[in-house]
Amino acid sequence: KMATLARNSLARVPSNLLLPVCYSRKLSAAPAKREKSSSRKSNNIVFVDGVRTPFLQSGTDYSKQMPHELARNALLGLIKRTGIPREVVDYIVMGTVIQEVKTSNVAREAALSAGFSDKTPAHTVTMACISSNQAITTGIGLISAGVYDVVIAGGVEFMSDVPIRHSRQMRRLMLQANKAKTLAQKLQLLMQFRPSYLAPELPAVAEFSSGETMGHSGDRLAASFGISRREQDEYAMRSHCLAQSAFENGNLSDVVPYKVPGKEDLITKDNGIRCSTLEQLAKLKPAFVRPHGTVTAGNASFLTDGASACLITTEEKAKELGLTPKAYLRDFIYVSQDPKDQLLLGPTYATPRILDKAGLQLSDINVWEVHEAFAGQILANLKAMDSDWFAKTYLNRNSKVGIPSLDKWNLWGGSLSIGHPFAATGVRLTTHAANRLIKEDGQFALIAACAAGGQGFGMLVERHPEGKVGPAFI
Repeated sequence: KMATLARNSLARVPSNLLLPVCYSRKLSAAPAKREKSSSRKSNNIVFVDGVRTPFLQSGTDYSKQMPHELARNALLGLIKRTGIPREVVDYIVMGTVIQEVKTSNVAREAALSAGFSDKTPAHTVTMACISSNQAITTGIGLISAGVYDVVIAGGVEFMSDVPIRHSRQMRRLMLQANKAKTLAQKLQLLMQFRPSYLAPELPAVAEFSSGETMGHSGDRLAASFGISRREQDEYAMRSHCLAQSAFENGNLSDVVPYKVPGKEDLITKDNGIRCSTLEQLAKLKPAFVRPHGTVTAGNASFLTDGASACLITTEEKAKELGLTPKAYLRDFIYVSQDPKDQLLLGPTYATPRILDKAGLQLSDINVWEVHEAFAGQILANLKAMDSDWFAKTYLNRNSKVGIPSLDKWNLWGGSLSIGHPFAATGVRLTTHAANRLIKEDGQFALIAACAAGGQGFGMLVERHPEGKVGPAFI
């Protein structure tokens, strides 16, 4: 399918659009269109605030921690930021992807270690890279159903220490050994042992259904859409430079400092941001398809440790508690498609559906926060959205969706630069969307992401008229 797409000569995204705000020029915010309104105006569930730990490259300063400790720090930071008493929180839901076996329900363990009552229920969800998006919408569902009023949603990912199992044959022998009673039974099991049984099983890095790694899918997708290595490097440089600028300007105020036991200094910032030059990026070798691939360590998101948390409630309850919300959580949608040829095209499928649900146009969106798995993935989505052929063939639409203005797109960097702890990114996207709406005087933000399994997510966020962005923790 994608080979056919390549032959249809999709319009290229001009390279000069990729670096419109890479350096520190002042942004001119588009005026908000206050006459517009969402189709779900009556469902006033609000996003009060969101926080996160610094996102760190795996194997660095968090390497001796545990996932629930990172999640605890996010919960404590949220309490400090909002001032909400623990007993007011009705429910906690958090996402995770690579599960720590000792804390399988990491939301519960994090809540208990953060001092929440043992009477506060908590559960953990998983939906690959959109796990904390799922946590947020699970909270929306619980509130909409009238079950609870105040929910904390979040996510945590810890790639520095992943569960590694014995081989299946070795596990089978070990389980049978527990049942062996006599010496003869034990010797019989010993006779079945083979040295190859000692080979460990690592967590899967490939799609179960297709057997292909996401990096290979990203490389193939970029090739199908005719996206050059230089275009990908340009976009990656844009992401890193914008993230660096956002940090220097104090815009990444959602970061909660983290104190690693035994170390004197607080961790106060993300450590994966590298505002490199195109010449430096061009020196990197292909990471997946060698020697001719275009996805490298420089234009792909990296393995990241981190946690996030946010507070959601009804507008009425927020007023009762003396909380000032930042945004309304309006429409949302989950999508899924072919997990092989279209694994990373979730934003293309989700964006038009969420706009249609809300009765809005592309031009009505003031802020875009879209998950960056790979630079090639982002550019492929932009080209697919700008293709009449793709719209008619795959989206069941008469015409293309169109390309969002990159002057509104991920202006504080994205997953390529800030980092991507799988299950924590969704809250980071939502927090940045809400904060940007306030700082840029916009009305609507659109959040979109792709995920493993060929799934995707889209959400519309609307600025609350009283919303304010608080100062950085330090």
